[in-house]
Amino acid sequence: MADDTTPSGSDPDLGDGPDFDDGVDDDLAGALADVDDELAEARASTLRASLEEYDLDEGDYDLLELTEDFPDGQFFLPALPVLAIVGRPNVGKSALVNRILGRREAVVEDTPGVTRDRVSYKAEWAGRRFTLVDTGGWEPDARGIDAAVAAQAEIAIDLADVVLFVVDANVGATATDEHVVRLLRRANRPVFLAANKVDDVRQEPNAAALWSLGLGEPYPVSALHGRGVADLLDVIMAKMPEVSAVAKQEVGGPRRVAILGRPNVGKSSLLNKAAGEERVVVNELAGTTRDPVDEQIELAGKVWTFVDTAGIRKRVHLQQGADFYASLRTTAALEKAEVAVVVLDVTEAISTQDLRIIDLVLESGRALVLAFNKWDLLDDERRRYLEREIEQDLHHVTWAPRVNISARTGRHLEKLVPALETALESWDTRIPTGKFNAFLTELVAAHPHPVRGGKQPRILFGTQAATRPPTFVLFTTGFLDPGYRRFIQRRLREVYGFQGTPIVTNMRVREKRPRR
Repeated sequence: MADDTTPSGSDPDLGDGPDFDDGVDDDLAGALADVDDELAEARASTLRASLEEYDLDEGDYDLLELTEDFPDGQFFLPALPVLAIVGRPNVGKSALVNRILGRREAVVEDTPGVTRDRVSYKAEWAGRRFTLVDTGGWEPDARGIDAAVAAQAEIAIDLADVVLFVVDANVGATATDEHVVRLLRRANRPVFLAANKVDDVRQEPNAAALWSLGLGEPYPVSALHGRGVADLLDVIMAKMPEVSAVAKQEVGGPRRVAILGRPNVGKSSLLNKAAGEERVVVNELAGTTRDPVDEQIELAGKVWTFVDTAGIRKRVHLQQGADFYASLRTTAALEKAEVAVVVLDVTEAISTQDLRIIDLVLESGRALVLAFNKWDLLDDERRRYLEREIEQDLHHVTWAPRVNISARTGRHLEKLVPALETALESWDTRIPTGKFNAFLTELVAAHPHPVRGGKQPRILFGTQAATRPPTFVLFTTGFLDPGYRRFIQRRLREVYGFQGTPIVTNMRVREKRPRR
């Protein structure tokens, strides 16, 4: 017995060999329309019974009995209290975030200014759940991107129930720290002072010197070693409200949309325009976003969770430092998403990097929408080249919905929602076993698999093993040519749509049981 369980989410990934040429323009959809549900189920039952003549394993039987239901409800939860961590650059805020979360989530590097956006994480301590917000370093009189980072930190303070102010105890209180103190007093929020980098008892006097800031008792902690963090969290939890007074009500169940693309194509601008506010830092400097940023956004009367990700620069193993970890987090964000919007800059040629990002989505099995950004900057000459590039380079994802937008002006942003809904509906689509086998029967009758080496493999039975993405398993008497499998996928799309989702086709080659 042999299995071929290689996914074919991207049509060209099926291997070498020409596509199967059907040669005849048959009316497959019309033939299937003549087969009602009762007849289709009866035929499928007959085909299923014939499998008993073949040598099946326990996994085969589990697959044949599989029925799954995927509810997609939206529900509301109480707003979780919010703890914001603020401070000047390079005092260890992100390291402290990782220590509280108990995992390496925030990007940390021994360089000031790695964190730029306000990034929210779900955290838990002593059985209580809360939202933990990491911010970029706050500096007075900042210019350019640093000013945008500081603005995000100030917004985080306004949208927090409790603020944790982090100071480097070994450096002591600086003029910048005193600026932050004045900012915190105006905000009128409960503030706790963390004296970070107190790695042992000998450094505790450094923490005591921070009483001069006038924020009350400084709590000596070491984000690196975890020293004192538990005691600090116990004190914070005593002041933390059960339900947030500032955060929005938690929405459960919205569809998750990852925004992907190479640096500086407009991903963060798209998120800000969709959110209707400056949610993430936007700057001409490529690679501004380092951490994935989640934001619940209402578009077309529905709530979505948009995830802005770091731009994927080049192959991960060639990256260093913050860019390397940012790429890993982008990949992790894609794994948690349901649909990916790949943003392409129409003013530049479609690059190998763009194609690699699209392939990353296909490998992950997520639904796909292509957003061609900066459409308002497109002239006639560039448009002609772009059409040729799309035809040549994106032929393997012709099934993906395309939207032409301008993230800067918001032009045609409303077209993104129907594209997302179409892709997700296809991603969730399940074809009843009876109809799928009727499809296979009609298809094979009109276009049988070519004879190879004196043998002609037959499809015994087919079933859809899963959705998200649609995954089909074919029980066969031999290996199907890659070209024939592409042909099956193409006809599936013609009959059932599947616009916006990759299709996975797996084979299970089974031999007949010997007669006794």
